Formats: sequence, structure tokens, C-alpha cells
Amino acid sequence: MSPPFFINDEESYSVFMLDDDCSTLSHETSNESMYLNSNQVNCYSTSHDNNDSYGQFPSSSRRMLTIPSDKIDTDVHSTTPWSRFHTRSKYYLPILQWIPHYQRQDFYQDILSGLSLSALFIPQALSYATALCRVPAIHGLYTVTISTFVYACLGMSPQLSVGPEATVSLIIGSGIAHQQATSKYPLDPVAAASIASLTALFTGIFTLALGLLRFGFLDSLMSRALLRGFITAVGMVVLVQQSILLLGLGSVAIEFGLTADSTTIQRLLFLVSHLNQSDLTTSVFSVTVLGVLIMMPMIKSRWSYLRHVPEVLVVVVMSIIVCQLGRLDKKGLEILGRVGSAESGFTLPLPVPSIPQLPRGADIKVIIVNAAIITIIGFVESIAAAKTFARKHDYFVSANRELVALGMANIFGGVFQAFPSFGSFPRSKVHDSVKPKTQMSGLLSGITCLIVTGVLLPQLFYLPAATLSSIIFMAVLGLLRELPEDLKFIFKVRAWTDVALMATTFLTTMFFSLEIGTAVAVMFSLIITVKQSSYPRITILGRVQETSYEFKPIHDPKEKVEHLKDILIVRVEEPLNFANTGQLKDRLRRLEQFGDMAVHPSEEPRRSNLEYIVLDLGGMEFIDASAVQILYEIIESYHEQGVDVLLVNGQPLAMPLIKRSGIMEMVGTDWFFNDVTDAIQSIENDLIYTTSFPNNIR
Repeated sequence: MSPPFFINDEESYSVFMLDDDCSTLSHETSNESMYLNSNQVNCYSTSHDNNDSYGQFPSSSRRMLTIPSDKIDTDVHSTTPWSRFHTRSKYYLPILQWIPHYQRQDFYQDILSGLSLSALFIPQALSYATALCRVPAIHGLYTVTISTFVYACLGMSPQLSVGPEATVSLIIGSGIAHQQATSKYPLDPVAAASIASLTALFTGIFTLALGLLRFGFLDSLMSRALLRGFITAVGMVVLVQQSILLLGLGSVAIEFGLTADSTTIQRLLFLVSHLNQSDLTTSVFSVTVLGVLIMMPMIKSRWSYLRHVPEVLVVVVMSIIVCQLGRLDKKGLEILGRVGSAESGFTLPLPVPSIPQLPRGADIKVIIVNAAIITIIGFVESIAAAKTFARKHDYFVSANRELVALGMANIFGGVFQAFPSFGSFPRSKVHDSVKPKTQMSGLLSGITCLIVTGVLLPQLFYLPAATLSSIIFMAVLGLLRELPEDLKFIFKVRAWTDVALMATTFLTTMFFSLEIGTAVAVMFSLIITVKQSSYPRITILGRVQETSYEFKPIHDPKEKVEHLKDILIVRVEEPLNFANTGQLKDRLRRLEQFGDMAVHPSEEPRRSNLEYIVLDLGGMEFIDASAVQILYEIIESYHEQGVDVLLVNGQPLAMPLIKRSGIMEMVGTDWFFNDVTDAIQSIENDLIYTTSFPNNIR
């Protein structure tokens, strides 16, 4: 028995631990715990039982302390259909998980966080609708209401704020501008809103389909570097666009010839060359609003009693008052104007649901392509944000169920004249800072938006467009806030490939267009994913020096490992399928010639006269039909070269297909082994036999 010794004394409900020289003893009872020195050990053992001959402890304590077994019931058929339905319904409808346990104190916190979120949500919705999506402002409010209602029922993250998002809104606006430029018929605001709603409907269908087909793993489709490069480019596009409006240069830009298809570089050059034509009233007002938005967080951090005052709501209310009292709209300051159809009193907070119609002259193909792009970008950013908050607050988020929730939110949004909505990470960080308890917080923000839409729209008439552009400007700065930290980390680890990908995506978007930048980002993601998945993960094994049958990877950092003469041992580390098996033969050939994938194939071969190859299939838990056919051809090719193939550690799920493919018959049952050691011992016996009987043909 190897020290230390764990001894259980059932009579005194005690546990003893002895060191290797029995000089010290740890003693723990149900009531106390202490550590005994060598002198106390003898005293304690003598007083405990003087008559026992085994280490002065009672015979009942000789039994080793063991951890009890745990039985887990995995039989789903033992439950009733109703109980299974009850369990599954809570899984697929997250609202059924938290609503039964909802408490009054949770509501107090949720209503505070919901109102705080609404103070940011509603101005952002108006800004994104008018300045980015190029649709009437009322549709931004519809988007907030529907997306928050649906996500509160189906979403899993209390902190995630689902609604209008800057990147998605810019793609929508770019698509509408493209339709206006190519259509033979003019598109009025109603037609533009129909295009946005159709985009939301198709986006919802695509997103829901990905969730139902369990494509949640696609959240890793775009690398962090590609996503950061794209978001940075989108941020710069928005900043340049909004800077033109903040300086009152909108009409000058149209006269200059800037269109929706103009590149960001062209807009930037225009901005620099026409600064002297900026509208004084608009510029001063914009700088003032931006100053308040920048200074308010600093003031709130200094005086804690102001921490719950929403700065966005403050600037919206103050801007309306100043503009209306000073009649700044008469002095060149552009205002929002009438929102919706009602000039005063109550208006219907939501439209009658209907399938959006394709406007005359609009191209449905462009809408579908835009919807597919928005699905990828919005989904990746939303899931990244949801998982960030899940890690922070220690709860689980399923990417597939989030896809379903986001898909349903956009489908309902499409029939209620909303535009596509996804999770916004900067807005979610603000939401998290006010500590929401449940998804009720988002639901209450939607109710607040519903009330505003119903009774407060006339009060938004004098809201300056410069205020909305300032809100967008600050929101985009939030998107760029993580860029320095990401760049610092990338340069720290010297990930030059990621730097190149980030720069390529950024420059493509800046010099060409948002659509081309998106296409490049998605294309690079697909190419990188396909490239990485097309190479099977295999490891070459060798024998640890000064041992007979201990085998480890050749590049094991703790051991000195050597190749075996005329024998190649390869371990397959993952399931084989049609995607990753195509390169298997080439990689095996490089290993048999050079013994290492690090050696360039232009070099002279390091190895020759291969006689045996041992394939360890321990990591290959599954193999599909295409892969097993390629494996058959590889083994057949080795046999034609006079190389014997030994298969080791076949897995239960892979072996049936291997047997049906004929590999078992071709290799022979004598060449199947449980581990590498058995295979090498069999080769040694075979070598002894052929050496003793040289005329024997194996």
C-alpha cells in the first residue's frame, strides 16, 4: 500500500490520514478538524485503542475510504409523456423557466433597467431608421417593440438587447439605396419601408432555418480578426456619413455629386475639402450635443446619485425644448418632423400585421442576398454578445435556441413593418450595467416603446436630426472601443495572419463598398474554415528512448522519442469524413518520406524502405462512406507497394462501416489489434519468423 494512507473509523465517525513515515496525522470528525504532530499521534492512537495491533488503530479503521458510486438514470422512457412535454416546453420556451419563479423584488429591478434601456433604445431606433436605414422613423419604434416582445419569450440572455443595430441598419440602408439607384421607378418612403420589412422577413426565415437545422456552430464561422476588421470598417463608414450630417453638409454633398454608391474614401475626401461650407447652426448644435454625451458619463462617475440618469434621454428632451423655443429649424437646423400619421392625440402603436409587398421595380434577388448577409453578420455578433454575458453571469446559452429566437423576432417584425433586428453588444453593455434580473427588463422596454408610439409621437416633431446623428456617432464609437485592446493582443502574440485578414476586410470596405467588404469577409471565413477542416489531424508516434513499448508523439515536449526503423506509426486524432480525408493520402506520403510534416517536400526524403504502417484509429470515433472508400484505396495502395498495414484500436461506431467496406478482409483479422504495443510485438514476432525462415512469404 502506497502512502499517504486514508483510514475511516466508523465507530467514532472519524477520518485519519497518515504520512509515509507515520510521523504526522490529519484527523477530521463530523464536529472538528485538527492536524496532529508525531508526538500527538502516539498519544492519540494509544488512548483510542491500546489493544489493536495494526498501527494502534481499531480493526474497523483498516478499510480504505472510497468515493461512493453515483447512478444516473438515462432512461427517457421511464417518464410520462406529460412530464416530458413539461420539461421540453421549458427548454424551448425560456420564459417558462423564469416566469414561475418571478418575484416582486425582481420586478422592481427589471422596471428600473427596462426604463433605463428605453431611454437609449427609443432615440437609437429613431436614429437608425432615418439616418442609416433611410426609412420613416416610426418603423424604428415598430422594430423595438416587436423584437423585445419576441426575444423576452424565446431568448435566453437577460442582458442581451435585441433591436435595431448599427451594422445591420447600415446594410439595410445600403441595399435600399442600391434599389433606388437601379430601379426604373422612384421609391418613396413607403416603398423603402416595404423593402426593409421584406428583408426582415427573409432574414427571419434564414435565421429560423439555421436554428431548426442546428447550425448554431456557425457562430464560429467568422474569426475574431475578420469580424473586428469588418466592424471597424462599418464604424468608419458610419462615422464619415454622420460627420457630413453633423456639419450640415447634406445638401452640399448632393450638389457635389455624392450618391448612395459613393465609397467612404470619396465621402472622406469631400468632407475634408468642404469643411469651410459647414452650416454654423448645425455644427455648433452638434458639437454641443456630442459634448454633453461625452461629459455625462464622467459627471455620473463623480456624483453617484446621478448614475441612473440616462444621458441620451437628457439630450433628446433638451434638444427638443431648445429647438422648439429657439425655432432653430428656421435657422437651418434640420428636424425630424412628423412621425407616423397622427398629428396629435392617440395613434395605433402597431400596424395591422400583413405580408410586406415587393415594390414596383425592386429586385427580389438583391433583397434575398442582403438578408443572407445580414443573417450571418447579425447572428455572429448576437451570439458573441450573448455568450459573453453568459460567461460573466454563469448561465448557459444555446446558439441554436438563440437562432430560433432571433429568427422568430425578425419574422414577426417583417409582418409588423419592422426592419431586421439583432443583438447590439454596446447597448447590451449599457443594459448589463443597470443589472436586469430577467428577460422581463427587455419586455418592459418594449412596453415603454409601445406607449411612446401611441401617445408621445407629436412631441418628437422638433427633435433635431443632428441629435439623432450624434447618438449614432456615440454608439459607433462604442463599437470601436474594443479595437485597441484586440490590436494590442494580436501584436502581442504576433498573429500576423490575423492582422492581414483584418486589414484586408477593412480596406476593402473603405475603398469599395459595404457589400464588397461583407462578401470578402464571408469569403475569407469560408476559405479558412474549409482549409482547416480539409486537413485531417494526424500524429506520428515513436518509441520513447530506453523503453521497449512506450509510444508517444514524436514532438512530445517531456520525452525523447525516436522513430522505429521501417515502421510508421500514425494516430488519427478525429473522425474522418468527405471533407478532411482528401488530404490524408498526401499527408501520409510526406510522413513516410520525411517523418515530419515540418520538412518541406522539396527536400530529399529522410526515410525509405517502409515495410509496416500502423494506423491507430483511437481518435476516429466515426467515419463516413466517402472517407472509408478513400481509406480502402490508401490501404490497397500500400499493399501494392508491399507495405503491411496494421489497424489499432478501432472504435465501435466506426468499425461496422469498416467491416462492410471490405477493409477487414483486405487487411486480415490477424492485423487488427487493441493497442500499438500489441501491434509492434506482432511485427517483432513476424520479423523473427521471416528471419528464421527467409524463404517464407508473408
